[in-house]
Amino acid sequence: MMIALGCDHGGYELLQEVKAHLDKRGLEYKDFGTYSTDSVDYPDYASKVACAVQSGECERGIIICGTGIGVSIVANKFKGIRAALCGDCFSAEATRQHNDANILTMGARVTGPGLALKIVDTFLDTPFSGDERHVRRIAKIAQIENEQ
Repeated sequence: MMIALGCDHGGYELLQEVKAHLDKRGLEYKDFGTYSTDSVDYPDYASKVACAVQSGECERGIIICGTGIGVSIVANKFKGIRAALCGDCFSAEATRQHNDANILTMGARVTGPGLALKIVDTFLDTPFSGDERHVRRIAKIAQIENEQ
């Protein structure tokens, strides 16, 4: 699985922890930046990750900013993207099982690195359930996207 990674300056340090963790797990990723703690605009980096997932270049994405809110809003503007802001493992598991979320967003200023890495593992390791009710609901989301 190829994972698209991105962050703004607020998420830079936590993303470095995530990258080291993915390296230990032997998982492949593409880092779309930013590459320092210098102030940047989060929509630029959230868009790069969302485009990589939308195009199929990457199967999943992880985007980190200060709260996770801004990057989640940006990513969800892209057709076919189901980005979920998760601050706990239960939410990460549920959004994969029920929503087939393809991008995880997190807030570096609200979630510490220990928990963040557990959330990443849960998000990456949990499959979509495929239950009919969840498939139906995801289809309704896609219908809304197509009507816009």
